[in-house]
Amino acid sequence: MAAGNPLDGFTVDTAQIRHIGQDLQRPECILAERDGSLWTADARGGVVHIRPDGSQRVITRSHARAFAGAADDATRFTEGTLPNGLAFAADGSLYISNFGTDCLERMTRDGRTEVLIDTIEGRPIGKVNFVLRDRRDRLWLTVSTTIRNWMAAISPTVADGYVALVEDGRIRVVADGFAFTNEVRLDAAEEWLYVVETCGRRITRLKLAEDGSLSRRQTFGPEDHGAFIDGIAFDAFGNLWGTHVMTDRVFAITPDGELRILLDDDDRQASAALMRAFAEDRVTPELMLACGGAIAPWFASVTFGGPDLRTVYIGSLRGTTIPYFRSPVAGLPMVHW
Repeated sequence: MAAGNPLDGFTVDTAQIRHIGQDLQRPECILAERDGSLWTADARGGVVHIRPDGSQRVITRSHARAFAGAADDATRFTEGTLPNGLAFAADGSLYISNFGTDCLERMTRDGRTEVLIDTIEGRPIGKVNFVLRDRRDRLWLTVSTTIRNWMAAISPTVADGYVALVEDGRIRVVADGFAFTNEVRLDAAEEWLYVVETCGRRITRLKLAEDGSLSRRQTFGPEDHGAFIDGIAFDAFGNLWGTHVMTDRVFAITPDGELRILLDDDDRQASAALMRAFAEDRVTPELMLACGGAIAPWFASVTFGGPDLRTVYIGSLRGTTIPYFRSPVAGLPMVHW
């Protein structure tokens, strides 16, 4: 155990959880600005800007209504525009990995949107999940699967996810064979890339070379969390925080690889049924949609914000607000513009 870890003895007091935002649609990923503003992905086709005073504005090229108007939940989460991972561009605009339309977009703060990438090596890129910008202005892009209906890829036998690097306008695959690639993060020194494998139920890390190539692939933390992982973020001490999606937990992995559960809002009966089905490769949308806690169903991401970077915001796939709480340690600052 790392001596003097700020997380020693820490768990989230649910009575201290507050919420910001209202009537959000699929607030999966959240970006926090220095002035207290939040930007969250939104299924209406863009983002919601939540100002420090709590007022908010939906910013899209044109409002999409497929998510709110879907006939059933399975359709709601598999069709139409589904903005997912976000990153700030160097000029303050936003990169959006669109999990519904299978492309990487860039949107200005007034809603002007362009598609940057939708193919790789002449073929459709697949289910673009997350985008991360590094200090060299390169983009790390994750593709969860090439299966059009992503729910069919929630299987212990599918590992067609990959990580691509976008540099100087060119895209190339730098690592593949992942079991549903989700969020990625770089450590403080940008020496290792940490990759969530949602269906591998683990976090993999790879050593980053100067030219962007990756090597020394290894598991960081437990070989199997026994739960699906979604988003991750580092704190300043070196703990890697993350979410267990559908089992609705916030966890941290210490620098020496110890898993700690910091917040638990799991519906254990529903999640146990889902995990049994996953082990037998018979997951259905109904089993997935039966899961989720009361705070904000389907925890998806963690973002450190506030003036001291000690406010933790939880993104979710089925919530309509953003829960947040205070951390005993500041987050690692994200690459800004």
